[in-house]
Amino acid sequence: MFDKSFNFINKIKRNLFPFYKNKELKFVFHKLQEGFSSDIVTARFVGGCVRKHLSYDQIDDIDIATILSTEQIKEKFKDTNFKVVETGIKYGTVTLVSKNYKLELTSLRKDIKTDGRHAEVEYIDDWQLDSERRDFTINAIYLDINGNIYDPQMGSVDLKNNNIKFIGDPQKRIEEDYLRIIRFIRFKIMYNSKVEPTTNDAIKQNLDGIKKISKERILIELYKILDLNNFMNLNESLELREIFSLIFPEFENLKRLNRLKIICDNSKINRELLLAVMLIDEKNNHEYFGHKYNISNNIKYYLNLLARNFQLLKENKSFFTTDLEKNIYFNDKNHLIMLNILNFAINKKYKLKDFSENLKRILSSKTYKFNVDGEYLMKNGMKQGTQMGKVLKKIEEEWIKNNFKISKNQIQEIIRLHSH
Repeated sequence: MFDKSFNFINKIKRNLFPFYKNKELKFVFHKLQEGFSSDIVTARFVGGCVRKHLSYDQIDDIDIATILSTEQIKEKFKDTNFKVVETGIKYGTVTLVSKNYKLELTSLRKDIKTDGRHAEVEYIDDWQLDSERRDFTINAIYLDINGNIYDPQMGSVDLKNNNIKFIGDPQKRIEEDYLRIIRFIRFKIMYNSKVEPTTNDAIKQNLDGIKKISKERILIELYKILDLNNFMNLNESLELREIFSLIFPEFENLKRLNRLKIICDNSKINRELLLAVMLIDEKNNHEYFGHKYNISNNIKYYLNLLARNFQLLKENKSFFTTDLEKNIYFNDKNHLIMLNILNFAINKKYKLKDFSENLKRILSSKTYKFNVDGEYLMKNGMKQGTQMGKVLKKIEEEWIKNNFKISKNQIQEIIRLHSH
């Protein structure tokens, strides 16, 4: 009920205050139009910002297509508050950066030659031809600064019907850039739409082409998929799950998402936990995945820590009871909450009642901080030196062993025994 009301309010707000009425954006379009007659359209919004505007979704990135060259754009904005960054000059793209905006401007173009990864392009001033080289109909909807739609591929109709279609021949579109297969999966999950047989066949015939794509580009697209609010609905489409599994064979445990849905919705699950649920097993699959895709050290650490503690959890029945406070101290509450969720997703014998009780224990447990440091030791008669670290470690061990309690006399006794 609340979500419906919120969406209704969002629609009203975005109808009254559409993003394209912003003064800064109007200034950008005015600069791009300078020197051209009013009957020539020099620039239009395109891609995700238009799609999200029509769907009343939150707009994050703004892309603008223009008949101007990158050199013309640089010249027009050299004495303005916008900084021009040459982000993709080879492909006719620059980024305008201001205090409030980061706008990606790309010259209209058509592909001359493609190899499945990169394209040789020719710059044009034909909006129809520019639309024909894009991936999906829903990404080829253009919007001018006055709110007028230009939709040569009928993408707005497909958007309304949650229909994700390649522009023209799916086989040809995929062969131009094999990454479009993964992008197709993302949009299909996002809009909860079915896979047409011809598209399904074209994708399966070209799966080997993904090997030509850099692991970095693949990982970026994968993260976008994991960040979708409805990613856990993947299993509802046998065709999508099959394609996803063929691209990412490391994810052998997709069925675990069904149990995860019982306790969480996707908006409350971070991508790291989703990776853990799909990867962690007895074969150290998460380590292979991390190496293959060269994931960040932070995510590697997160997965390794969850995998290690999940093994300890299986071996220690007191992990969430009598040993809970110690485990919180060595990790933190948030990590143990994630571990509890992971355990429920993986362990079919772990009942919802037990999950809930352990979650309550974690949330209500005390957290402890070890307050003894080198300065404290020196005030109590210990000289600074190599032994200090060993003494601190011994004091901490005794403090933990005694349920996070230790007296001054006990500390002084440890100092006396280990300071020689």
